[in-house]
Amino acid sequence: MDTGIVAAIVMLVTWAVWTFGFDAPGIAHLLLTVGVALLVWRVVDRGNPRESR
Repeated sequence: MDTGIVAAIVMLVTWAVWTFGFDAPGIAHLLLTVGVALLVWRVVDRGNPRESR
């Protein structure tokens, strides 16, 4: 598994625990935004064939 995907999943789990378990401030939702963006980026990037250099 790609480290970017693992980092995105960790961000999303942290956001979920922080939001639903505690009284999270608004800045906590930055984890959601960055986590989803990173996850989408890494999944799309994995689908592209690498150029040989």
